[in-house]
Amino acid sequence: MLAGWVGWGIYSTKNTESVPYEQLRTVNGAEIRRYPQTILVETAAPSQRIAFQRLFEYISGANRGDESISMTAPVETQSGDSIAMTAPVRSEATGTDTETIRMAFYLPSEYTPETAPEPTDPDVTLVTEPQKTVAVDQFSWYAPEWRVERRTEKLLATLEDEDIEPKGDPYLLRYNDPRTPPFLRRNEVAVEVVERE
Repeated sequence: MLAGWVGWGIYSTKNTESVPYEQLRTVNGAEIRRYPQTILVETAAPSQRIAFQRLFEYISGANRGDESISMTAPVETQSGDSIAMTAPVRSEATGTDTETIRMAFYLPSEYTPETAPEPTDPDVTLVTEPQKTVAVDQFSWYAPEWRVERRTEKLLATLEDEDIEPKGDPYLLRYNDPRTPPFLRRNEVAVEVVERE
């Protein structure tokens, strides 16, 4: 059973398209990357489960073209309370009494702002992100709130030491199918940074 579990984790990871990026440099364990323009489908919900379900329905055909869209990696989550204290599926607090999770799926690279099918759910939206430079700290295993918080603090401290200015809030990137064994998982905390000439 263990071999099958590990095999599934390796298979699903290798067969999922990832958002392309250019690695610019590494500073004290953190990677600085440049991402091209990307198209995301995004939602805000009271829980990660609801957010994930809405986005999964979109890629399963709940869109104006009734298109089934391949799942890509990572899922971007920006966690409301835990990450905001130190400053991403995407989750963030909305300022109300209840926390709202923002989650986003990246669409496969063949989609453009003109060709991405419109969601049929009014709580799901398409977002076009321009090219950006991002700092990331990568880690394995599960990504509970305390671990994400600790890795976020480490990333922000590294950026401060290197005189690199963050831009916006940190977020969490998850690359694996939920059935992937924890020791094979790839997670990253990331934050956009100001590019210096």
